[in-house]
Amino acid sequence: MSAPVEDARSRAEEQVAVDPGATMRGILAVVLALVFPGLGHFYLGRRARAALFVVLVLFAVFVGTRLDGNLYTPSPGHPLSYLATLGSMGMGIPYFLLLYTWHYLGDVTAAGFDYGTAFLLSAGLMNLLLALDAWDIATGRKE
Repeated sequence: MSAPVEDARSRAEEQVAVDPGATMRGILAVVLALVFPGLGHFYLGRRARAALFVVLVLFAVFVGTRLDGNLYTPSPGHPLSYLATLGSMGMGIPYFLLLYTWHYLGDVTAAGFDYGTAFLLSAGLMNLLLALDAWDIATGRKE
């Protein structure tokens, strides 16, 4: 084989070798981040980031509920509602509190319904991205 191919293969093998301790730490950080926004970063010692992310996600949830947006739940016969539900569930505990404790439904007749729905879905999707950020930090892929 040529030298560039061997160099690329050895770099790929180096990237595959991951510390098992970092992997377990990353899994725990992701699980914590999915349970509640910012918790994964708090666990990793990124206190300022954790506080910022909690405020950011909860603010999006607050705005979404004040605008009477839709909190997605699965609707039989509507396959995309399952994806939207998974995205909304990404916000973690706030989703389940809204749905099961406070029985939040939203109001389709409200003037801000569509905007509120976008805020609620964005809060869940944002927290899913923050969970990936926690993984990258825990495994050393990001400083």
